[in-house]
Amino acid sequence: MSWQPPALPPGALARLAAARVLILGLGGLGGHVALLLVRSGVGQLVLVDGDRVEASNLSRQPYFSSQVGWWKTEAMATLLRQIRPHIGLTLVPRYAAPADLPSLAQGCGCVVEAVDGAETKAGLVEAALREGYAVVSASGIGGLGGTLAVRRLGRLVVVGDETTPCAGGTPPLAPRVTAAAALQADAALAFILQPPEGQWAGDQHKRAGQCG
Repeated sequence: MSWQPPALPPGALARLAAARVLILGLGGLGGHVALLLVRSGVGQLVLVDGDRVEASNLSRQPYFSSQVGWWKTEAMATLLRQIRPHIGLTLVPRYAAPADLPSLAQGCGCVVEAVDGAETKAGLVEAALREGYAVVSASGIGGLGGTLAVRRLGRLVVVGDETTPCAGGTPPLAPRVTAAAALQADAALAFILQPPEGQWAGDQHKRAGQCG
């Protein structure tokens, strides 16, 4: 049997099918976000990551031992196409810099930030916001337990407690990382299906693929 769309009104399904989302990073956050958005009916994804799958990734990222050594973009595309063979995918097997945002996000309206490193995160988020995109980010998702807050600041949503690092005594563990990814995917879907007053992604960019 083939994939069946979620039980949403036709208009909502059409918005999802027309949406194009940029995902920066395909580790424990971005990889799970991609899977959830495809299952939910999003029509097109731009997948950006310069890493290959490593055995150490398998404890929290959605890959399999048979994919160790693959580019994460290709490994994720293989998984997504097992769910929806005709999903629209653009694969970019390299790391993103803030200056890359205008070209990477072309045709998108929503950017999911799922990279490592506070400085890299901040640069990409700021660049995406400057370009007028809705942005879903994550910060403070290490360790066990605690609350994963969802904070919305205009076109920016931040998931996590914004404090707990993924290092030392609070490493990134599968349950909390996956939960944060689910909240990021939920926020991206909300941007697609419930656009705020006045829209975003600069209405000058009005395109079929924008989130909203």
